[in-house]
Amino acid sequence: MNSFRRLGRNKNGRGMIEIFYKKDGQMMVSQSEADFAIIPYDDVVWIDLFTPSGEEKRSVEQYLGTTIQNRAQAEEIEISSRFSETEQAIFANTSFLIPGPEEYTEETVSFILSDNILTTLRECPLKSFTDLQRRIMAFPKIYHSGHVAFLSILENRIDLDADMVELVSKEITQYNKKVSLGEDISEEFLIDINQLQDNTMLIRENIIDKQRVISSILKSANYPKEYHSRLNVLLKDISSLINHTDFGFERLEYLQNTVLGIINLDQNKIMKVFTLVSLLLMPPTLIASFFGMNVQFGWFGTNGWSWIIALCLMGISIIVVFWVFKKRRMF
Repeated sequence: MNSFRRLGRNKNGRGMIEIFYKKDGQMMVSQSEADFAIIPYDDVVWIDLFTPSGEEKRSVEQYLGTTIQNRAQAEEIEISSRFSETEQAIFANTSFLIPGPEEYTEETVSFILSDNILTTLRECPLKSFTDLQRRIMAFPKIYHSGHVAFLSILENRIDLDADMVELVSKEITQYNKKVSLGEDISEEFLIDINQLQDNTMLIRENIIDKQRVISSILKSANYPKEYHSRLNVLLKDISSLINHTDFGFERLEYLQNTVLGIINLDQNKIMKVFTLVSLLLMPPTLIASFFGMNVQFGWFGTNGWSWIIALCLMGISIIVVFWVFKKRRMF
């Protein structure tokens, strides 16, 4: 038997199987499907499959007497694919968000509850699983069945989702402060707001997905009623998170409208300047075109002071137009 170690691929790049089982009041772990032959069925608590090989999946299916869904089936969005059950087992699929530098990615996780055994199937490392691995080894008496392990993963995951909602809320607050302080609004600023909207939408959809799965489990006759109270608490937490994400959407929409309004005001100011310049130059242009015609007006045109008079008329016309605009507070 192998001792507990951090989840990850082995040196050969293969996936891993970890079998957590009870023995003499302690929690033990094996990383070989061959040990199914010597581990009592009633002592197994959790079987964690991390990018398993075909041989490992077949061994688990044979041990549990059920079929494990493939990745394509697990990622289908229909509720019938996200949750199903037989007389022997409950099958649930849900997505876990993985935060990135700019955007979030989704990882579909499959859960199988057969008797008192939890089986999980995933394709990448997840903090909720790493945390459970530590706790299940430290407190074996608490995690006496797969149902408790399943609840622990969901509770930890909802806490992480709450952290992501709070993080997005802080980012929205930071952008609000930038707008309030009158910082320059660039194209990148608008792209960041749009990315925040996408992330908030993804978080909301991900939380609702867990809500649907938990609601389906509550309706299942195969799930022990002694754990229903904890599932109901999770549903209340999820409902609260959904409200927070809705509020986040409202803040982002208000922020986006404010930014667009500021951009429109800046554009209007620019257009106002161009309009003012055009109107100021219109009378001088008219005067210049009038006196620029090849026509003699008495002494005008033959006198050396003609061009000075024309310039004076242009200057006076600019001053008059400027005074009229200022009087009417048009700028």
